[in-house]
Formats: sequence, C-alpha cells, structure tokens
Amino acid sequence: MNYVQEHFTFRNLGVYICLSAGMRIGEVCALTWEDIDTDNGIISVNRTIQRIYVIEDGTRRTELILDTPKTKNSIREIPISKDLLRILKPFKKIVNPTFFVLTNDAKPTEPRTYRSYYKNLMKELKMPELKFHGLRHSFATRCIESNCDYKTVSVLLGHSNISTTLNLYVHPNMEQKKKAIEQMFKALR
Repeated sequence: MNYVQEHFTFRNLGVYICLSAGMRIGEVCALTWEDIDTDNGIISVNRTIQRIYVIEDGTRRTELILDTPKTKNSIREIPISKDLLRILKPFKKIVNPTFFVLTNDAKPTEPRTYRSYYKNLMKELKMPELKFHGLRHSFATRCIESNCDYKTVSVLLGHSNISTTLNLYVHPNMEQKKKAIEQMFKALR
C-alpha cells in the first residue's frame, strides 16, 4: 500500500482499491470513476468484466463482456477508507466519470492482462508470489482480525451467504480456542 501511494499509476491504484475494499479482479477492471462517490465515501460495485468462450459456426473464440456481477449480493456499496479517499478525491475532480479507473480511458483492462501486470509488480517488489485473489483474502482477513462481525465482512465481500465467508476466512487459532474455553469455564463458575 505504501508503494502504491509513492508510485502512483492507475493500475497500481487498482491494487490499492482491492486491498482496501476486497473487490474481485473483474469488479475492479469494470470500475468506472462514476462508481466512486468521494462525497459520501462509497464505491458502488455493479459491474464485472470477464472473458468468455463463444462458439459461433463451429469456431471457438473468446469475447470480453461487461456484465452484472455473478450474484445479486455481489452488487453492493463499499465504504471508502480515509487513506483511499485521500488518494481518490483529487482525481474525481478532473477525470471523465465514464472512464474506467484502471486505464483512465473509455476502454477497460481485461482481468487476464491486469493479473499479468499484478504478477510482474509483485516480482518487481520482491513480494511472495501471491495470486491476485489473495488481495481479497488479505482484506477479509484484516477485517476479521480487527473484530469486524462476520455478517458485515460477508456483505462487504458480496457473498451470497455468511457460510461462504466463514468457510473461507474464519480459522480460529489456538489463542482464540483457549480464550473460548476460558470464557466458557468462567461462565460456569
């Protein structure tokens, strides 16, 4: 996050947004400036972009589609952190609202291209090889470690039910298990 603040590019901003908001790669690639409300401090997630296979007249090809997210719960509003808001506010005044955030252009970046960019950025920074989706996991883990309630984390991530969040991100450590046992016996006394 510090690197992005010191080495600003729109593509780097996408990494920062994912770490700050837990968005999926297709969601951040589809994000436009009009989806970012700096007055109210909210990112509206209502689109995703993906490359799909199409078979037409026996010929197989791929096509980039901009569509609604995979479930109705994926359409959501995410509060913007103060640090991210500080970065976004100056741009909101000068950018074309219909442009995509990662390119600051009318044409979006496709997820495969952005994933490749991210992978090269991680190599350049000598970071462990972490998949792009790891940014989302990092966001969720930090929320849970900060004692955010699980339902809120689930809603922020756009999960269709809380069990997805619990199964993917909630793994009690030994310290938490000991604390639970102590609390139970304290209540029994």
